[in-house]
Amino acid sequence: MAKKSKEEKAIAKLEKQIEELTQQLEEKEAENLESKDKHLRLYAEFENFRKRTNKERLELMSTAAESTLKSLLPVLDDFDRAKSSADNDESVEQFSEGVQLVYDKLKSNMATLGLVSMESTHEVFDPELHEAVTDIPAPTEDLKGKVIDTIEKGYKLNDKIIRYAKVVVGK
Repeated sequence: MAKKSKEEKAIAKLEKQIEELTQQLEEKEAENLESKDKHLRLYAEFENFRKRTNKERLELMSTAAESTLKSLLPVLDDFDRAKSSADNDESVEQFSEGVQLVYDKLKSNMATLGLVSMESTHEVFDPELHEAVTDIPAPTEDLKGKVIDTIEKGYKLNDKIIRYAKVVVGK
């Protein structure tokens, strides 16, 4: 009987060790799953950060020249007024070839950077694109609710409005 009890004790000891090892294995598996989950979440967070910073970088690059172009818009307006005055048949002023070349080069360089002027005259008034300075009675019925005159051109830079057109609207 003593032999049996020694065997039983040994078996009980082994069973206890197996139970402890099984418990340790389960704990390690849980830690492993938790580590994998943390890793996946961290990876996903990093991917989102990378995508967001790339998007912000692209937006910044596309509008990097915005402040410079905004500061040049009054110069472009003055050029446009001088050109329209020189193009008027009744005007004594003329646009010299050199000034015309400078004007064309300025416009083409600004267009290369993504600057586009918005056409407003005779378009339907849109508060998303236009800033109404005043409204006047429409000279014809078809001009009601439309832009009759553009006081200051609006401009877009890569599909983003950087200056709204100042217009006169027919009512």
